[in-house]
Amino acid sequence: MRKILIPIFLIILLPGILSAGRYAGDFILIGSGVRPLGMGGAFTAVANNGSAIYWNSSGLAQIRDIEIEVMRAFLYKNLATYDFFSFCIPLPANTTIGISFTQLSIDDIPFYSEEWLVGTNVYIRSRDVDLHLTGEPDGFFSSNDQLFEFAFAKNFSQVINLGWLLFDLPVEYYIGGTFKYIKKDLYKFLGSGMGGDISFMVKTDFALITDIDWLGEIKFALNLQDIGGTKITWDTRSKHTDEIITNPKYGLALIQPLNFIKSEINLAFDWNTMYEYNRHIGVELIYKDLLSFRSGLFNEHFTAGMGIRYKKFLINYAFITNDDLGGSHRVGVTANF
Repeated sequence: MRKILIPIFLIILLPGILSAGRYAGDFILIGSGVRPLGMGGAFTAVANNGSAIYWNSSGLAQIRDIEIEVMRAFLYKNLATYDFFSFCIPLPANTTIGISFTQLSIDDIPFYSEEWLVGTNVYIRSRDVDLHLTGEPDGFFSSNDQLFEFAFAKNFSQVINLGWLLFDLPVEYYIGGTFKYIKKDLYKFLGSGMGGDISFMVKTDFALITDIDWLGEIKFALNLQDIGGTKITWDTRSKHTDEIITNPKYGLALIQPLNFIKSEINLAFDWNTMYEYNRHIGVELIYKDLLSFRSGLFNEHFTAGMGIRYKKFLINYAFITNDDLGGSHRVGVTANF
């Protein structure tokens, strides 16, 4: 069964391994972090933890403490693992920097070299039982796709006078950028490339805009991933090159306090158009900063998750359905200092 499922997994989720072109970096699209996937991947306009390095680096400027996050995802009946690590540190002048490492690993992939058949033909093989194909692999290999990122973000504050005796509107701006290095290890070959993202976020008081006192804050965000395309060059004789095309991600989020239960609810919506229109919808309820409950839609796939905080640690879990290969699970821990 495993021999059947591994090739299916590679064909569906890693087309960049099997064919050249724009799908070479699709492992990145799986998305980093536990909390964002619990919210259906609707995180571009939320982006207030270490996984913002992937979703929207400008959101890093919302981080007020040193933060470390580690994650492991079990994908598609444990055929693959997806790991993520981030470290973020606030600096003076409302600036934050962060680094992250993401890796998709698939082990025990069978290969059939059949070198022992060189020099034979169908007639020779049909007469010699020792030359018949056994169906047993000649060996196994691993595939590792790795992403290294360095990101920075800065926050600006401004009060906009709307004139006509209306009101002053406080606005928070966030800008960010990410430098990335991609390394792909497949059988005997290595591919690598460098690229970058730029991102932007704006936050303001929704209650002032609508004149509804109980409303919270509203945020708009844009993340342009792989500006100008990111090229991955392989160490083959031909120096074959694949390209990750630019992926614009847009986000909208409403952060609504629920003061009567000392809680907060986040409603978020994302969409992007890398290959086709994709939508992500998510909701998160944070109760007394101790418990979090999340749910969403990652394209057409239902997601759910929760988090439990203990002192400086936040333990997160997320589950995402997949109609083709079953569900996948994510677990992670975030520590603030």
